[in-house]
Amino acid sequence: MRFVRQLALLWIVALPVGAFTAPERPEITGIALVRLRASNMDASRAFYAKTLGLTQASKGCFSPAKTATCFIVNSIQQLELVPADPADSKDGVEAIGYHVRDARVMREYLLARGVKCSEVKRSDSGDQYVEVQDPEDHRLLLLSPGNGTMSSVAISPLSNQIIHAGFVVRDRAAEDAFYRDILGFRLYWHGGMKDDETNWVAMEVPNGTNWLEYMLHVSPSADHHTLGVMNHISLGVVDIKAADARLIKNGWKPTEDPKLGRDGKWQLNLYDPDDTRVEYMEFKPAQKPCCSEFTGPHPGPQ
Repeated sequence: MRFVRQLALLWIVALPVGAFTAPERPEITGIALVRLRASNMDASRAFYAKTLGLTQASKGCFSPAKTATCFIVNSIQQLELVPADPADSKDGVEAIGYHVRDARVMREYLLARGVKCSEVKRSDSGDQYVEVQDPEDHRLLLLSPGNGTMSSVAISPLSNQIIHAGFVVRDRAAEDAFYRDILGFRLYWHGGMKDDETNWVAMEVPNGTNWLEYMLHVSPSADHHTLGVMNHISLGVVDIKAADARLIKNGWKPTEDPKLGRDGKWQLNLYDPDDTRVEYMEFKPAQKPCCSEFTGPHPGPQ
């Protein structure tokens, strides 16, 4: 018996070092989809299709048509609408999906880091994906491409890229421990209404130029409209004035004018029928930002 134990120890020592190391994190390259809640599906479909000019699709969508309405932003990005109870107090952003190189390896990586996640699943579009919740219960979908394709679908002339999505964050340290330390997101920019305040933190994906925006210091008793402002999506444009003109041509009744944000980028805010903010933003800053410098590459048109 002693000989057997010694042999087993020798076998363990002989194993390559890599046999006991956790898997490396697969690349996370950008936003794949954002899923929004809609209390009036007909009104929301009209807003995203007619006002924003997005193409509604039935094939190649991540979720089945019976549970979600799918709009195409570009060949690898989608916007989904899911029905919500008008009395529901939850925020407008139901889930954010990110492209990863390998969903199966991502699951192994998350489990090795002590993060609970789902089994690897397959979407309607053929994507393999893993579901996980961050420390504040925001829902994430980490997916690797399947057989779905949107290459033949018309792209909106307004914008062809989701450049970021944002949601309310209560505990920045807890979120950083997940997004920065585990998933590898990196700080892109941070700022606030005053130079010495940090109300917004942009965390860029580790292998791309899309980012997640923490919306900090939001009152726990914030009303529905305020939460709609904070929990938002952002579509990138080259020229904000051209985007403004096309939106008006599409029938939008302006509620505000384009403005220069604290990050030095031109932006324009619209609100869908549920008060969820849709922000059009120029890809690159027009002037020096407040509060901090940009520390990562800027997105650009595809």
